[in-house]
Amino acid sequence: MSFQITAQDSNSSARCGVLKLNRINLTTPLFMPVCTNATPKALDFVKLKEIGFEMVVCNAYHLFLRPGSSFIRENFNGLHEFSKWNNAILTDSGGFQVWSLGSSVKIHDNGVLIKSHIDGSLNDITPELSIQTQEELNSDIMMIFDDCPNPDSEYSLLLKSINRTKEWARRCKDAKKTKNLLFGIVQGGIYDDLRELSATHMTEIGFDGYAIGGLGLGEGQSKTYEITRNLDKLLPKNKPRYSMGIGKPEDILESVEHGIDIFDCVVPTRNARNGTLFSFNGKLNIKNTKYRDSSEPIDPNCECSICKNYSLSYISHLFRCGEISSIQMMTEHNLFFYNKLIDSIRFSIDNGNFREFKKNFLERYLNES
Repeated sequence: MSFQITAQDSNSSARCGVLKLNRINLTTPLFMPVCTNATPKALDFVKLKEIGFEMVVCNAYHLFLRPGSSFIRENFNGLHEFSKWNNAILTDSGGFQVWSLGSSVKIHDNGVLIKSHIDGSLNDITPELSIQTQEELNSDIMMIFDDCPNPDSEYSLLLKSINRTKEWARRCKDAKKTKNLLFGIVQGGIYDDLRELSATHMTEIGFDGYAIGGLGLGEGQSKTYEITRNLDKLLPKNKPRYSMGIGKPEDILESVEHGIDIFDCVVPTRNARNGTLFSFNGKLNIKNTKYRDSSEPIDPNCECSICKNYSLSYISHLFRCGEISSIQMMTEHNLFFYNKLIDSIRFSIDNGNFREFKKNFLERYLNES
């Protein structure tokens, strides 16, 4: 693995880079569609490849439960063959599920006891088991197993959390047996000193890349931006940086400005299922009555197959009828938009006008209709 910065904005920390993996060379900044169960919602991997995505994120915990990481390894030698996706895969360790499953989780110093949402069985997930699972899945980039509490938890709880994450991170690195990349995760909630301490923990252990965890969980946009700005000064500049779960267009732009290279989020696919469409001229809600009679595409300047072939009135009709095809159409368009946005960000950095692009984009995009 190597990470090479290929372009640097002169007025900010925004940069373009190439992350070289055995399977593929990834260009950054990049956005990963969320494929929790080894598939994007409402689409397939063939369509993702057509759109142009280079990497997706899958969830090791969910795949451990079903169909089982050992089954995938023994029968398909990993997720790539199982899913027929031959571009890059990053696997989330399952640390986020510790936060999201709430009462179904019991944290102890050795790991986490989680009650399965599928059959109610109890699973004791340790850092070692998380790494074993991810190696069985044979993902290109693995994440450490971290403790991810609410960002506004009491200071003492968050201090204990980052110390536990430090210990788990060491155990993850020690358990690693393959050449798959391993990223550390910075926690610390809303407290700047704890974020700094956690960043020190991760960099002292040493990883192939570094992620910011625990963002977008209720801390508020301004705090998200503050944390990102502060960590820009602390994380190694010669390693890729990943902001976990951050994916609103305005948040991506702000994060890129402060040196973030990799993003993932459910926003484009979840919003599609709820009827929200993205365009460079703002978001559209397909449930708005004015689109029932519109012969226009979602975005007249978009080159996706949906905008080339279908009107807003047709998509609105399908959505109101509960047709699955409407969800597929809107998901494809939203992901196409995200890929185009990332391409445009890279282009602006390469050409030295990132801040101008950011300003112009936000002026148009925040005009929601």
